[in-house]
Amino acid sequence: MNTQNNTEQNGKLTSQQQSIVSISALTATGDLENLKTQLAAGLDAGLTVNQIKEILVQMYAYSGFPRSLNGINTFMKVLEERKAQGIPDNPGKEATQSKDTVDKYAQGRKVLEALTKTPQSKPAPGFGEFAPRIDAFLKEHLFADIFESDVLTYAQRELATISALSAMTGLAAQLQAHVAIGKNTGLTGSQLLQAADVIEKQISKTQADTLREISGTQRK
Repeated sequence: MNTQNNTEQNGKLTSQQQSIVSISALTATGDLENLKTQLAAGLDAGLTVNQIKEILVQMYAYSGFPRSLNGINTFMKVLEERKAQGIPDNPGKEATQSKDTVDKYAQGRKVLEALTKTPQSKPAPGFGEFAPRIDAFLKEHLFADIFESDVLTYAQRELATISALSAMTGLAAQLQAHVAIGKNTGLTGSQLLQAADVIEKQISKTQADTLREISGTQRK
């Protein structure tokens, strides 16, 4: 079962977590040149091949298939180059999912309730009532298929999501929702501030400031 616990005790992002931020943000914005560098840095920091694969797959739900696929193809090249250089990379744990797939909508709704700590109606009010198919995709695929896969923790997945949303423009409402969810999974204000610092370095100060403002972590 996927755990929501954030194991960092000192309130700082680990080098692996910083790599999650960079990889997610650069994939979401399509900056493949810098993504290539950060993918290698993530492997050097100890992220497994399968963990990075999961991050890149998850990005399709937030930045679209083209950028997710571009990220995956870039990662394949990185792995090929490292293999040619004799650099061993840990494949890590293979993704496994709950076998309870009788009602995937209910399964996804359960995951979302765990993340938000709020009961989820069926369908979701507003957009879910207006467009039931997108509500079904959200619950059945994003949360039942992707988030429930246990290669990454909920906290790692939310860090990836927050980073992608922070890097892209026009997504303040979604970012606000996921900042709240990220805090539910154990991400701290200090860690979100550090994530914003990474966003500023990799993307722009403007996008970093959006995360700082929404998460209430403006520097003093």
